[in-house]
Amino acid sequence: MKFKFFPMMLALLMVSGPALSADLDSPSAPTDPGSAMFTIEDIYNRLNDGTEGTRRSGPFAGPTSGPSSAGHTLDDVMDKSPQKDDANGATADDVAEGKKFWGLTGGKWGLQTGTAAGGGSSYPAPFLPLAKTGDSADGGKGAAWPDPRFTDNGDETVTDNLTSLMWTKNANMAINSWEEAKSYCEDLSYAGHDDWHLPDRNELSSLIDRSKHNPALPGGHPFSDVQNGYWSSTAYSGGTSFAWFVSLNVGVVNGGVKTDTVVVWPVRGGQ
Repeated sequence: MKFKFFPMMLALLMVSGPALSADLDSPSAPTDPGSAMFTIEDIYNRLNDGTEGTRRSGPFAGPTSGPSSAGHTLDDVMDKSPQKDDANGATADDVAEGKKFWGLTGGKWGLQTGTAAGGGSSYPAPFLPLAKTGDSADGGKGAAWPDPRFTDNGDETVTDNLTSLMWTKNANMAINSWEEAKSYCEDLSYAGHDDWHLPDRNELSSLIDRSKHNPALPGGHPFSDVQNGYWSSTAYSGGTSFAWFVSLNVGVVNGGVKTDTVVVWPVRGGQ
């Protein structure tokens, strides 16, 4: 009975032979250090906290005990892997020039290098106010302050007699994302005026008194509920995700992520 099945078995082996044509050998023999590879645990730890991982340096040695349940699975590795995000994923224009980052947007998946001059993937670098009294950033002199600097118009608005800009007396009108802040000001009807706008960074910077802090406003100003930071309408050219805001606690201009919520202070005139 054994010999009757031999020809059929031989035929099956001959038919299935081509399916085994691929080279199943590893690049090196198991006893060769060149065959060493990172483990699933190494890959998980790299994704989880940046641990470098270490390949085997000597020949392969068989396990001396059964597998442990403490290790991570391929599903764990997949959970730690980055996902594509075409809505909020950073682009090279959003990241400082020369800085490496993992691109998450379609068509730019993988390790990338930033190209934004003067910018960064967190916040663009601050710069000195563009309009001020006294010495300017370029070494020139600003205009002399009028006396009084501000006029309280008695209708919840204040006019800056240096710039002729009219501000809401309440310096805490809303807290919005950047896009919402622009819309809020454009739609605002207040104190009999419908032509309010979100101030640009120069307009906000014109309020700063660099000799003061918390807030960095001229002494005796009539504004109420002054906050630390305010959106400007000026977008950041080095990255589409950022816009400039003014920090009145210390009197500097910084970059903020447009989706952040920051205080809104409407103004009239200028621009």
